[in-house]
This record gives sequence, C-alpha cells and structure tokens, in this order.
Amino acid sequence: MPKLAAFPKAYMQALCKDGSMKLSEWFELASTLDIDGLEFYAGFLEMAEESNWSRFRDQVADLGMSIPMLCCSPDFTHPDTAFRENEIAKQKRWIEMTHALGGSYCRVLSGQRRPELSNSEGVRLAAESIQACLPYAEQHSVTLILENHYKDDFWKYPEFAQKIDVFCELVNAINHPNFGVNYDPSNAFLAGDDPLELLKRVSDRVVTMHASDRFLISGTIDDLRNEEEGSVGYAKRLSHGEIGKGLNDYDAIFSELKSKGFDSWISIEDGVDGIEQLRRSADFLRKKIAEHWG
Repeated sequence: MPKLAAFPKAYMQALCKDGSMKLSEWFELASTLDIDGLEFYAGFLEMAEESNWSRFRDQVADLGMSIPMLCCSPDFTHPDTAFRENEIAKQKRWIEMTHALGGSYCRVLSGQRRPELSNSEGVRLAAESIQACLPYAEQHSVTLILENHYKDDFWKYPEFAQKIDVFCELVNAINHPNFGVNYDPSNAFLAGDDPLELLKRVSDRVVTMHASDRFLISGTIDDLRNEEEGSVGYAKRLSHGEIGKGLNDYDAIFSELKSKGFDSWISIEDGVDGIEQLRRSADFLRKKIAEHWG
C-alpha cells in the first residue's frame, strides 16, 4: 500500500526565507497528521548546515516518520555550459543530502523554457545533465524523479518540459534504473493537458506522486498561461487548496496507478491555509488509498 508524506506548503516563507519557524516546530505539527513521512526541501534555511542533516533525520524518526523525498529545482536548460555544470554539481550535493536524510527520491527538473530554446535542444541539454547525475545517484541508492512541473517560485520562465509531449520525450530519452517520474496531476492543467492522459502515457515510469488540488482564483486556465509566460514567481491566478475539492479525479488517478503496481510514496503538496486544511487533505487521501489498495 502506498505511503503518505507531507510537504510544508503553508510554511515555506517561514522555513526558507525569514526563519520565523524552525523545522522542529514543523515536525511536531506534522506528527499530528495521519502520515508516514515528510518531504524535505533543499532550500530550508536550517539545511545549510550539513551537521543538521543527520540530526533532522533522527528527530523525524523519533516521531515515527521518515524523510523519503527531497524537493529540488535544478535548471539544466541554460545555454552556458559552465552554468549547467554548476547545476549538476548542486544536484549531486542534493543527492548527498537525500542520502544523509535517509531518503530514496530526489527531484530533478528540466529547467526554464527560455524563448530562444528549441524543443530538441532543450531535451538534449536536460537529458545530458540528468544523465550526468545518475551514476552519483546510483552510488547513493537514490532515484532521481522528474516532475511534470509548472514553475519554480524563483524562475522567470515556466518549466521547459511542462507540456505533455515535451515531458514524455524527455522521460523517454532517459533509461536508467535510478530514474523515474514524480507525477503531479495539478500541474498538467497548467500546461493545457489532461492529467489522466499524461498519467496513462507515463504511469509505468511513475515512482512517486505529489498529491494536490488546484483552484483558479479568477479567469481561466488560458488567462493563466498567457499572463505567466516570462513573469517572475508563481501564478497569481492560481491557488492550492484542500485535496478532494478541486479539479482532480483521484479515483481515476489511483485506479491507473494501482493497475501499474504503484506502491510508493504520495506526498501532499497542499494545506496552504494551515494544518487543519492539511489534516483534511491527509484524511481524504488516506481514505482513497484504502479504497483502491486496501
């Protein structure tokens, strides 16, 4: 049966920017949820000190949880070779971090969809960069997971491999036992794609999942795509929310994953309105997991 993790979406500013919340406080909050683990983010302020890595692993274990996944945002589509080499070096450092935390999965992305970049060139640059990290991942017993992502908070341009055909081309360009897909159904909507169509095309490569639901604050998906091209930061029209009340069909998603033998980690990337919303999302997912795998 899949295991359930949580990501501190509501507390990213506090944990990554102003330091107004300590990771130990997040651990204690999360321990009140019906979950098995915590997804970490490479940019947590307290992760800058390597000596903290094993300490955090122990703290989470003492609360009866583990740290299965590390969320990272490498930018592998930059035209400059030196820039890409630096991103590869950062990704290898994140692999070390994942291993030290006791995790098995470390996210990779393609990079930014720069206007001058052709699809074939972008796929080549991203595939070569990811492949350069895979032997190091294998040495550390870590699987690199490529997410069908929308846009990092601090990027100017959206994800290069955002759209279904480009994403699938990149996935198919990489064949390694330590590589797989982190499926996020909500992000497919932003690409103008059907999340279930995307899932069916890659479900045999899915090794982890981000569970979320999305809501448009105003306008349409087309408005969102038109406005967010080239703007720094996350979509202003878009809102994360409580899982089970948004656009995603979790019965269809879980049916497809179950049919492919999926039995790994599902990490909750919602709860932007606080711990009680996150609790309701966790309870919804736990119920659905029991229905489909129970």
